[in-house]
Amino acid sequence: MADIAVPGNLPRLNVISTAILVGTVALAELTAAGTNSLVAPVAILLLGLVAMQSPRVAKQWERGVVLRLGRFVGLRGPGLFWIVPFVDSVSSWIDQRTITTGFAAEQTLTSDTVPVNVDAVLFWMVHDAEKAALEVQNYRTAISWAAQTALRDIIGRTALTDLLRGRERIEADLQQLIDQRSTPWGVTVSAVEMRDVVIPVALQDAMSREAQAAREKQARIILGQAEMEIAHSFQEAAKSYHDNPTALHLRAMNMLYEGLKEKGALMLIPSSAVESMGMGGLMGAAALRQQALTGGGDDVK
Repeated sequence: MADIAVPGNLPRLNVISTAILVGTVALAELTAAGTNSLVAPVAILLLGLVAMQSPRVAKQWERGVVLRLGRFVGLRGPGLFWIVPFVDSVSSWIDQRTITTGFAAEQTLTSDTVPVNVDAVLFWMVHDAEKAALEVQNYRTAISWAAQTALRDIIGRTALTDLLRGRERIEADLQQLIDQRSTPWGVTVSAVEMRDVVIPVALQDAMSREAQAAREKQARIILGQAEMEIAHSFQEAAKSYHDNPTALHLRAMNMLYEGLKEKGALMLIPSSAVESMGMGGLMGAAALRQQALTGGGDDVK
């Protein structure tokens, strides 16, 4: 929504004008009390009313655009300045602070024909008050419309994927485009930030399913790679055990120990492993140990 500029020629009360008015009224009362004629008091009042139109006060961030008989004569402010009543006029007050303007593009098609709604914020300021007053009718409204048209232009040239992933680049392009249009008006753009990009609900669901499928695919690939690494490790271990039977027996004993650490553990070992690795004695000792653990300290009679 565009900001509405307040015309500068509307009366702006200031302490200097108020003091002139109060002083004039007091002087007129004193004059009226000392004379029987009303001409002098009325003349004083009229002069006071005219004189109070002369002083103007601009705030620190403002500049007053002064026209003399309709012709630009200069900028005034900040602080106190004087104009010629009924000859000079302050046509507008230019705010030179950084101003924020929100703008949006609704149902705008991207380059791949996807309708999107985009909300953005524009940060800008007037760097040349004279151009802002003379080159454009209402610089605030002009900036707002320029930002909206530039946003639609950028969206129309950008694919949806780039719009969602490349916000920094789009914001830089948008800032440059708006700045080119606003520089002749004495306005410079400090930054542009995209607040939100809204896409159709059906497309959101499709993109969610696509992202989920991509994650599942990546998970299966990682699992397959892990299986390959495990198989390679087993292959290397088998080669080591084949050349060193003692290491194989130590590994078998470690497996039994690990399996029997928990109470009630049950281990199933192929008979071929018992015969090939000479694990008969080990299995007997393990069985006695398991029986002792499950017996729970029963006395043997």
